[in-house]
This record gives sequence, C-alpha cells and structure tokens, in this order.
Amino acid sequence: MTESFRRSGEYPQGDHHGSAYPEQQSHPSSPVNPEWPPPPAYDPAAPVHVEPGTTVWPGSGTGGSGGHGGHGHDPYAGHPGPDPAGTTAVFATVGSGPAEPPAHANATAKRRAKGPFALLAAVAIVAAAIGGGTAYAFQELTGNDTVATSSTTSANVVPTSQRGTVSGVAKAVSPSIVEISATSSAGSSTGSGVIITTGGEIVTNNHVVSGASEIKVQLNDGTSYAAKVVGTDSKKDLALIKLDNAPSGLKPATLGNSDGVQVGDQVVAIGSPEGLTGTVTSGIVSALDRDVTVSTDESQGRQQQQEGGNGQWPFEFGGRQFNGDTGSSTTTYKALQTDASLNPGNSGGALIDMNGNIVGINSAMYSAASDSSSSSSSAGSVGLGFAIPINTVKSDLTTLRAGGSDS
Repeated sequence: MTESFRRSGEYPQGDHHGSAYPEQQSHPSSPVNPEWPPPPAYDPAAPVHVEPGTTVWPGSGTGGSGGHGGHGHDPYAGHPGPDPAGTTAVFATVGSGPAEPPAHANATAKRRAKGPFALLAAVAIVAAAIGGGTAYAFQELTGNDTVATSSTTSANVVPTSQRGTVSGVAKAVSPSIVEISATSSAGSSTGSGVIITTGGEIVTNNHVVSGASEIKVQLNDGTSYAAKVVGTDSKKDLALIKLDNAPSGLKPATLGNSDGVQVGDQVVAIGSPEGLTGTVTSGIVSALDRDVTVSTDESQGRQQQQEGGNGQWPFEFGGRQFNGDTGSSTTTYKALQTDASLNPGNSGGALIDMNGNIVGINSAMYSAASDSSSSSSSAGSVGLGFAIPINTVKSDLTTLRAGGSDS
C-alpha cells in the first residue's frame, strides 16, 4: 500500500505526462529497476513551518514561487500535488508528538480493524456459551428459555478467588435453587428445584409435584410465586415446572456434564431439607451408576410420605427397600451416589461440582429411621444419597417441555 501511494502521487511516472523532473537526464546504459522511481535532480524543498505545531508542504495548492519559500521551483508543476488533507495529517503534529498516518491510510486501518474486532466479538460470544458466569450473558442474548449447559465439568461458575471452596460454590449457585411446596388431595410435600432458564423453568423430581393441585415456589431471596407443571416423566422421576409471571433477574444454573464425574470428586448439595431453605452440605461422589428403583405410583408415594416414610420417597437398592414400600409400580434409573448429607426436602435439589456446575438432581436418600428397630433420634442422613445424573435431565428436557412421557 505504501509503495502504491508513492508511485501514484509523490513520484509520478509514465510516458503520457512527461518527466516529473525535467532537469534530470536519463542514462539508458545504466541498469534501472523499473520499480524504483528516479530521484530528483535537486534537494527536495524542506517543509515550511508557519506556526508552532503546524507545517505545510511548500507549493501544495498554491502554485508559483510563493509556495516554495522563495526558491522559485515547483517540483509538482504540471502534476498533481500531494493531498493537502494527507500532508496535513502527516505533519500537523510535528514538534508536538508522533506523526499520524495519512487520512486515507488511517481509513484503511479502520477498515482493517473491523475484522479483528468482529472476530473478538464472536470469540466472546462463544466463550459466553461455554463459560459458566458468562453463559448467563449468552443466555440473556438468545432468549429466556435457553438452558445454560457445559460440555465439560470445568465451566467456571465460581469466581477464581473462591474456586474449589464450598462457600464459593454456595454463593454462586444458591440463587438458582428454590424450595417447592406442593399440595394435592393426598396431602402436601416439600422439595427443592433448580432454575434452568431466565423465563422461570425449574427442574425437580416427579415425586415432589406429581398430582399436585397447587404449587408454590420460594426463591432464594424469600419471595414466593405460583407455578404450574409443564411436564412429568415418572420413569426418570423428573418434572419440569414453570413460574407464573416469573420475575426478571432470575439466575439460571449451569448444567454440567455428569459423564465427567469420577468417584472421589468433591460435591456440594443445596436444597430445603425439612423446609430449611437454602441448606448447604458437602461430600464426595461415593459411586457411579447405582441402580435405584423408585415408585411411579402417585398414591403410593403420597401415602408413604404422609405416614410411614418420614416424608421421604421410598426406593429400592440391591433388592432392599428403603424408607417405605415402593409398591408394585416402579422404575429404575442409574444414579450418582454421594455422602453429602441429604434429608427429606432435598429431593429435586442440586448436586454441584466445585466449579459450580450442576452434575445431578438429588432424588433419594436412606434414613435409618425407616427401620422399625430405629428410634426417631437416629433419623437423618447416614451418608447414602442418590442423584439423577444431569445428562439424563438434559436428554429429557425436550420431552418434558412437550408435556412429558406421562401426558
């Protein structure tokens, strides 16, 4: 670009206009590179400083000897002079700072800058789609029913300074966890849920809301909203509900990748055991792919919750029944096992990795209080909790949004 500008303006060439420097003699015998412009036969006129900080080229736009500072020779006679705007841009700051590029060169630079800038913007959006905290920003751009997900378990939802700490995970994810109160003809139950979109979609367990005639959701800030069931899948013990007139500013959780979870990974559980909203516990992943069997019979589950099950959903593992009789209608799914403390009311809440990604939906827990030989004082978590892998949830969202497999 620089060479092109010099040849077309500063040192004109060609046979159609004659020599730009009439005093210069040609030497045919001397080898000359046609790409090199011939030098002038005289010293180029120096710029004339009119006032401090302003310099103009002699002869630009004036003609005659007056523009040459009295030298009486115009090297641009009969040819286009330098662009006044360009030369002013080049020399206007002489004596007061570094020179700026010519106006047209600057315009080219601006045009070129658009390319890298657009690329950076695209990269930022892609990063928003992948990264935890910025995934929320991407979600805001693409719609309030877009679920923030991560293809790995390393999306960083927790700030760098608090990453890997239970307090950091709790602070980052607690605003995405809710308490659910469901009322039906069989009674009432309390569970938990996870906000997955800014539009108010919430994932929970099917056994928390199945058959409910009224659902109330309490957010982390204490405000309550009515909600309706969108879809249920009793075979996977999953349900999707949505807030009525969802408020602005909801913070959806980032759904991670449960396939990347390993035994021994640290995890955090957040839910509302016994109505204690926002309770945080921690532990590790104790085992993978546990076959957990739960009841799909709504009346069976409600009866167990109200009578013999201390508010817990009955389930089976290894041929044994826990927290009550599951009945004859059951379903089995693969679960993550954790020793993070889970108690009645944690169902539907989140199991979270140390980067703040949801890796499971807590669904079942064993309590010694369900045994006839156990006293009520021994009720509570004994370190045997189970969660539905989040990849199972993600693969079921389309079905749930369409009404679920039970519709």
